[in-house]
Amino acid sequence: MQDIEPYYNWRHLYIASEDEKSPFYEREYSEFEYTNAIYNYLIHPQWDDIESPTLYIKILMVDYDLGYAIIELMGEWNDAINNDIMLLKRDIIESIMAQGVNKFILIGENVLNFHASDDCYYQEWFEEVEEGWIAFLNFRKHVLDEFQNANIDYYIVSGGKLNDISWRTGTPQALFEKVEQFVQKRIG
Repeated sequence: MQDIEPYYNWRHLYIASEDEKSPFYEREYSEFEYTNAIYNYLIHPQWDDIESPTLYIKILMVDYDLGYAIIELMGEWNDAINNDIMLLKRDIIESIMAQGVNKFILIGENVLNFHASDDCYYQEWFEEVEEGWIAFLNFRKHVLDEFQNANIDYYIVSGGKLNDISWRTGTPQALFEKVEQFVQKRIG
């Protein structure tokens, strides 16, 4: 797990630690000290700690003009024990939403498991984005099944073509436009 790095090819476009509006503004990273771990497995130091013992994130892009954010996740998403959705929603998402962002793309190919609790924070997030949306890309099938079993899929757009997007091959804006087209078709 220590070799799984957050995606870095968009760093010339956006770096959360250099964005004054970011919850990670002025955060410093080490390339050599591995201090964070998921269970007993060290993870790459570029992942951002959200105070969950099992879930880490990286804000890959925020476009305040177009109102979208792209966030990559790593680890085990555990709402049952750690209330990870509360940590993510309160400490990260609300900070970004306060800047006018209402469209969220969460990339979950490195989310290994999901453990549900209730859907209150998902419902709250869904209601607060108003004209926006929340899309989950490339989550593993068993994780999507757990979202569906917990009725969280009511509040997010996921699965189908969103699980087959080759998101690393283009720009953040191209990814946003592709996801937005898909979301609009599904909602419409």
